[in-house]
Amino acid sequence: MARDADQLKNCADLGQGLDRAREYSPFLSRMADRHGEIAAYLAGGAVDDAWAALPAVEGEEGDICRSLRLRRGGIALIAGVADLAGVWDFDTVTRTLSDFADEAVHAALMAAFAERYPDEEPRGFAVIALGKHGSQELNYSSDIDPILIFDPETLPRRAKEEPVEAAVRIARRMVEILSARDGDGYVFRIDLRLRPSPEATPVALPVEAAISYYESMALGWEQAAFIRARVCAGDHTLGDYFLRAIRPFIWRRSLDFGAIDAILDISRRIRDHYASGQAFGPGFDLKRGRGGIREVEFFAQVHQLIHGGRHPELRTGATRTALRALAEGDVIDQATAHRLDEAYVLLRTIEHRLQMVDDRQTHELPANRDALDNVAHLHGLENGEALLGLLRPQVEWVGANYDKLAPDKEAEKFSSTPERLTEQLAALGFADAETATTRIMRWRDGSVRALRTSSAREALEDLLPNLFAGLAHAPDPVSALNRLDDMIRRLPSAINFFKLLAAQPVLVTMLTQILSHAPALADDLGRRAELLDGLIDASALEPIPELPELVEWLASGEEGDDYQLLLDRVRQKIGERRFALGAQIVCGAVDPLEVGRGYGRLAEGAVEVLARATQEEFARAHGRVPGCELVIVALGRMGGGILTYASDLDLIYLFTGQYNTESDGAKALGATQYFNRLAQRIGNALSVPTASGPLYEVDTRLRPFGAQGLLAASLDSFARYQSENAWTWENLALTRARPIFGSGAARTAVQQVIDQALRRERDGAMITADAVKMRGEIARHKPPAGPLDIKLAEGGLVDLEFLVQVTQLVHRTGFDPDLGASVRALSASGLLPESMGAAHDLLTRYLVVSRLVSPASTEPPEATKMLVAQRCGAKDWADLLAMLDAARQSVSREWRAIVDSVPPSEPNEEK
Repeated sequence: MARDADQLKNCADLGQGLDRAREYSPFLSRMADRHGEIAAYLAGGAVDDAWAALPAVEGEEGDICRSLRLRRGGIALIAGVADLAGVWDFDTVTRTLSDFADEAVHAALMAAFAERYPDEEPRGFAVIALGKHGSQELNYSSDIDPILIFDPETLPRRAKEEPVEAAVRIARRMVEILSARDGDGYVFRIDLRLRPSPEATPVALPVEAAISYYESMALGWEQAAFIRARVCAGDHTLGDYFLRAIRPFIWRRSLDFGAIDAILDISRRIRDHYASGQAFGPGFDLKRGRGGIREVEFFAQVHQLIHGGRHPELRTGATRTALRALAEGDVIDQATAHRLDEAYVLLRTIEHRLQMVDDRQTHELPANRDALDNVAHLHGLENGEALLGLLRPQVEWVGANYDKLAPDKEAEKFSSTPERLTEQLAALGFADAETATTRIMRWRDGSVRALRTSSAREALEDLLPNLFAGLAHAPDPVSALNRLDDMIRRLPSAINFFKLLAAQPVLVTMLTQILSHAPALADDLGRRAELLDGLIDASALEPIPELPELVEWLASGEEGDDYQLLLDRVRQKIGERRFALGAQIVCGAVDPLEVGRGYGRLAEGAVEVLARATQEEFARAHGRVPGCELVIVALGRMGGGILTYASDLDLIYLFTGQYNTESDGAKALGATQYFNRLAQRIGNALSVPTASGPLYEVDTRLRPFGAQGLLAASLDSFARYQSENAWTWENLALTRARPIFGSGAARTAVQQVIDQALRRERDGAMITADAVKMRGEIARHKPPAGPLDIKLAEGGLVDLEFLVQVTQLVHRTGFDPDLGASVRALSASGLLPESMGAAHDLLTRYLVVSRLVSPASTEPPEATKMLVAQRCGAKDWADLLAMLDAARQSVSREWRAIVDSVPPSEPNEEK
């Protein structure tokens, strides 16, 4: 019964819609007369039957043009009546119109090819849809804006016909079929002016020439235009190749705040050029007016261009989908997205009503009151005033929201004269204003590479007042300014960096803190200024996700990415998150121990993703070794899962199965050679710098037989080595071993070997004596850099590691790669005092923080001491020194007891 009621309602609604169309739309009235069968079905509420009655597209010569025009008229009638009746929603209407555009372009291109090359498919020629056609949001009376490309190597052509001549002839014939008018109307107006340099280039472009243009010469508005680009007809392989090639031009990895300027400049020009349609009321331009359709679209596109290079989920052409994605990604808030979506649908719907009247590509509300009333009646409203009342609140809100993209700049510009500039800097609170003036004047003179262009210097001038206001209140303004100067001098280009800071003032404060406190982060910024981009993301100050989610994120990329692109992408992502973790310490957002674990998970994720990809790449040439599998084992801090900002990775490579097996690929290798080559490739994937910079230093010297041994050993030989040949120092190192790559079964097999090696009976006295001797040699050959070298100084982390490892091996208990967990396990067993857990945590926190603020392990600068103290949980620097002294004394006391337990006759350097 409910279904019958719905059908009756649709029937009544469609009938009313058809009546309104006949009364208020001369165009739809003509279409109803011309397509009587379709109109009859609509009057009876049968949309599906009306659609089935549409004229088919005839492929025969002479019929293609007429059949497309007739089909277009029938579709306009069905969509118009279904829209007016409310039976179809906005998305259904625009998608239907867009699908017909695809159908028409395909049919016209096929006809053009058939006329010139009867036996050829349309290979070597592709149609790239842009604008609302590209995003599948066409209006009732839209033109379409394709770019036509061809491949000279595969495009069919006649004898003595140049490829460009053949392509232009096909293009012109296709356009003629679609745009020529007769008594049946036309199919689509075609605008080919969005191609590069339309006044000088042929209507169809060679694909490589087009790619070269977009890679090197394209303008900002062209970047925005390609957000909506897609292949709609022709050779899809060619079209997809073109769009993949120019993807880096559209979606730039670094946040592209220059896009704001480009799009806002277009908006200003539109507002100026269409000044008469800016004021709301009769004559208002729904598309180009302030608060109109274009400003909703531009608002979405600005944020897509800024963030889409880093977040592929934002790369959607349709405006409504883009707004939802931006809200889901926390780029804009949900309320803003909802209000913009609501406004967009209303503005586009009324635009449709304007175009339904006479099939004209118009966007302006009629200035004539009778004509305005007619549009209102078509929409089902009483009169034009009711229509204006419906639109006004949405238009005003959209305009006000869009204006926020370019807020008024309140800060006074810096003077061009040194004297006045010094006064301005002093007024900001800059203690050494003359030094700051000297730096600014040097930046202005064009001698710095990143500031040689006028656009870069303009961007700097816009930023200077806010930047130096932040620097003036930095903990160490002079050091911050010096590091900023060093950074700018190393940058190849600074314009986007300056625009980013100007657009995100909160980053100026964060930057001054980094420049004041964290030379390691400042140095990395000097090499990759776009690292600052990552701090805009909502996730920047959150902990690193757990490993499965992290691996999925690191491995995610673009369709068609190859192995080299993966290497670059992983380096970019790891660099950004590692930098963000350092910023978390500077900002005090996260416990340094959690940051250290975040560094560890990042490294483990990188090993998982790159080892897996390298293994797949290697297998393409050499196949796989049946019954054998690579396992990567982490040791040292990597094994324990807590790293610092600049930690290297201690790794060893093992393989399960029989060493005398051979791989099954085209270039077969024996198992030992196979896994040694594979291990070398993985090491390179982790360590060799690419265009995106370095990743990690990898240290494999802890493998069996050290530097003299094979890079990858079989698990059986590793087990024998640990049982028969391992030195005491290798036994100690093994306490922190942890398999981090390989199948679950393979990791379990390796872990069993490690456990057996650790738990076997040993001569406790010999282990202790050897360990004491080794610690003495370390002290002699690698002395601490100063009293605050928390790793190497007496009572520091090296002493704690020796203490824990000797206790573990002698008592055969408390084994855990995580040093902190081992300390607590041994304390729970009564083998170490409970104070060791707190000592471990404090010393590790200090190490993680100091590697950022004082990489040389010396005392941090005066201005940074309070930050270090607070991050380590102390009230001030003096309190931290007292806490460190107590922790180190407790460690030293326990280690000294072990040293003193070694008989005097033993070779002991520390005794």
